[in-house]
Amino acid sequence: MGTEIVCGIDEAGRGPIAGPVTAGAVILPPDFPVEILADSKVLPEPRRREVAEIIRRGSVSWAVGWATHEEIDTINILRATLLAMRRAVDGLAVRPQIILVDGLFCPECGLPARAIVRGDATVPQIMAASILAKTARDAWMEEYARIEPRYGFERHKGYLTEEHRRRVRRFGPSRIQRRSFRISAPEDSGGQLRMLP
Repeated sequence: MGTEIVCGIDEAGRGPIAGPVTAGAVILPPDFPVEILADSKVLPEPRRREVAEIIRRGSVSWAVGWATHEEIDTINILRATLLAMRRAVDGLAVRPQIILVDGLFCPECGLPARAIVRGDATVPQIMAASILAKTARDAWMEEYARIEPRYGFERHKGYLTEEHRRRVRRFGPSRIQRRSFRISAPEDSGGQLRMLP
């Protein structure tokens, strides 16, 4: 990459059935301690929060972008994810020269971009973006749990766990439920919980 200003991008929250999707964008300095980085999914939560703080303090620039559950239902999860990524890049204080994105697709940012499968396990900038996206979304879900405490969002973060399914079955959909996502398990008979068009 030479002296190019490289921005890593990754998302958190494509899989849940409730809440927003979040994207992190990070530009790291050459002397950043990359040995502390890893895919956010393999870091224990307390360590992930510690590393996120180091990233925020030590990066050249960082930003987090969001797409709401309404946007996900309106334009679909892939387009909403790319929208969150574009918003993250737009939020950077320093304009990168190239963006490296985890996965198969790149957002339209008006910049050279490359998608890298499993980049969140191999590219430091993407690892850092993964950590910021995950910690930001988790914190949002934990805060939102105070608004609708009966759904347990502080524990499952909107993913389709048995607890989440049980609470939706009992209380009905939350206000941040993704209506276009399947809520019932395939073996469930409760059609009112499927929430598909």
